[in-house]
Amino acid sequence: MQPEPTADPAATPRRAFRMGLVGRGIQLSRTPAMHEAEAAALGLACRYELIDTDTGPARDLPEILSRAEAEGFAGLNVTFPYKQEVMAHLDHLSDAARRVGAVNTVVFHEGQRFGHNTDFWGFKESLRVGLPDAPLDDVLLIGAGGAGGALAHALADAGAARIRIHDTRDGAAASLARGLAVAEPAGDLADAATHVSGIVNATPVGMAKLPGMPIAPPLLHARHWVADIIYFPLETELLRTASSLGCRTLGGEGMAVFQAVRAFQLFTGRTADADRMRATFRSLGAT
Repeated sequence: MQPEPTADPAATPRRAFRMGLVGRGIQLSRTPAMHEAEAAALGLACRYELIDTDTGPARDLPEILSRAEAEGFAGLNVTFPYKQEVMAHLDHLSDAARRVGAVNTVVFHEGQRFGHNTDFWGFKESLRVGLPDAPLDDVLLIGAGGAGGALAHALADAGAARIRIHDTRDGAAASLARGLAVAEPAGDLADAATHVSGIVNATPVGMAKLPGMPIAPPLLHARHWVADIIYFPLETELLRTASSLGCRTLGGEGMAVFQAVRAFQLFTGRTADADRMRATFRSLGAT
């Protein structure tokens, strides 16, 4: 399976690239190492920087984008909580970004800003590889933000017959569900969990800076498969609890690697090796 074609002329003849990741609480991100190691393997020079708005100087998103563009960045990855906010500051959106309603990769090219969503393909590919026989008759998706939008569309494209979406924000789940024929909002987590085959976490709950679980442990059962897109820590409390109950689980490694593979291609115009990027990811340890 190949990722969707680029929506912009991102490939350039240069051999030195500067990229970055914008988000909050991202100091444990493995994305810089994956991009820099892959660039080195392809004979390219790459400097990948973390722009952490929790720890760096006070800057708003428009300023970050303008400064990166002015300083010659090839592009930026975007993570929580900016995947939807960033869309207002771009010139063009890929089909995936428009469908999902969120952007996690921005490419700067010839004075234009192109927004992409590589989370969409990244999660779909991770699910295909990591849980190829997971039943998709009825799935509970927790979180309707930028990541949740990508995962909802990825699940639908993967063949999910029914997707129940839960979000604690008023109207967020209903808004996302309106764009998908197979989706519906789920206000009651306990009721939804009794019906579904799979549970997917698309919230930041479980990250190192936001520990906990997005669903109460008693609602998990061995018949469920459980996926989490968080990868710092790699084994979240949700996955650890689910595994102890006998659930099949899917961690955030696959999505992290596959979305990076796609983003690398958009930034550099070169095809990345997924196995090599996965090896770099794993070399950084289990935490």
